[in-house]
Amino acid sequence: MPIPSTRFSGPRPRLLLNAFLMNTTSHIRGGQWRHPDAEQHRFNELGFWTDLARQLEAAKFDALFFADVVGLYGNHDGGWASHVRRGLQVPANDPVLLLAALAGATSEIGLAATSSVVQSHPFQFARQMSTLDHLSGGRAGWNIVTSVLENAHRNFDGAGLTEHDRRYDWADEYTDAVYKLWEGSWDDGALMQDKASGVHADPEKVHKIHHRGERYSIDGPHLSAPSAQRTPVLFQAGSSGRGQQFAAANAEATFIFAPNPAHAAKVAAGVRSRAVEAGRLPDDVKVFTGLSFVVGGTEAEARRKKAELDEYLDLDAVIAHIGGGLGIDLGGLDLDTPLGDVQTEGGRGVLQAIIDSTPGGNPTLADVARYRTEAQQITGTPEQIADELERWQDAGVDGINIINAVLPGSYTDFIGGVLPELRRRGLAQNEYAPGTLREKLFGNGPLLNERHPAARFRGAFTAAAHETGLATAGETR
Repeated sequence: MPIPSTRFSGPRPRLLLNAFLMNTTSHIRGGQWRHPDAEQHRFNELGFWTDLARQLEAAKFDALFFADVVGLYGNHDGGWASHVRRGLQVPANDPVLLLAALAGATSEIGLAATSSVVQSHPFQFARQMSTLDHLSGGRAGWNIVTSVLENAHRNFDGAGLTEHDRRYDWADEYTDAVYKLWEGSWDDGALMQDKASGVHADPEKVHKIHHRGERYSIDGPHLSAPSAQRTPVLFQAGSSGRGQQFAAANAEATFIFAPNPAHAAKVAAGVRSRAVEAGRLPDDVKVFTGLSFVVGGTEAEARRKKAELDEYLDLDAVIAHIGGGLGIDLGGLDLDTPLGDVQTEGGRGVLQAIIDSTPGGNPTLADVARYRTEAQQITGTPEQIADELERWQDAGVDGINIINAVLPGSYTDFIGGVLPELRRRGLAQNEYAPGTLREKLFGNGPLLNERHPAARFRGAFTAAAHETGLATAGETR
């Protein structure tokens, strides 16, 4: 039976559910593409993705959340050949292009894409996301990342991995630039399209932004008229102190790395506290965690299915994924090597989460492999899984990014097994709310609320605003 809530005074709210995907063969759980039932090797086929998107929309998932990288992971076994051999997120295709196609195959589900500040100039990226939001009727989302992979930075003219906190300084300017384009360049009502008068848009209501910053110089105006949401729904996954500070200021949903509910409670409370410090409300930021599920009609069936999946799990690929993200060649270390003294400019928050959550406080490489493969997986009957999800919810988690092992089977099993139990408990939606993705998630209109830092750019670029000093050409945070 449902577990009484320790977090909510009334009925539990529903859980937000995203499918955590990547346009590649091997995303999180290395080697699972070899399973006889796995179809993710078809990642280049549009029909594969449209079928999956329609299945998830029929199940009333909130969003397709696409991860992405723009470079190879750091060396494993002395080089990068191991990644290519195992298919560790290579090859990988552009999620924004895929989501544009999926916009035409769906009508309600959210379409969230990861894009790094490294990879696309903010003027170009703002235009791409406005276009996606137009084509989808207001369903676009952006997962803001700074890229922990050195190869990604070298692929876009960098001399190496930019220092950790400087990457977030970069992200501060990047987001300011796109916010100016999305929120301030076009006033409401600027696009008239009046056939009788011949006035297509009112030039008095369209503004150049004249952004001048350390990295970017952008005159504008934004070439896309405002879309339904103006700014896409904003996700962010920073787990370090600086990353959480950025998320608290900018994110509407943050994707945390948590091995258990206790750790999730600590991180969620920290993000919400920082949001208040940034002038926002605690509930302005939804907290998501990543979990995978093995569903069985009985405990014995669930254990059997897990054992079958584990036969195809490539632990070396899991270790390469973890080490590559941290910038460490874990392929050259003994399995009993402790990680407590490791220093990296890569995923500091992820490394600290591993250290903090492992008994003894100084995990070995073997501990790390077990942590990654087991900590984010729930195995059991639908009732047992729903009970466990209630524990995560009580810890401060608002939503789940559901990690797949096998496509489409991981989602088919969840939809057929767990969703009916969640709906019985009021933890999953039966129908979509009307409106944009932001309205579906928050229920308070299609635009960012006034507490968000992007809101300060609304009306900031009119002639009157400049004359009264409300905005300056070089304004950045």
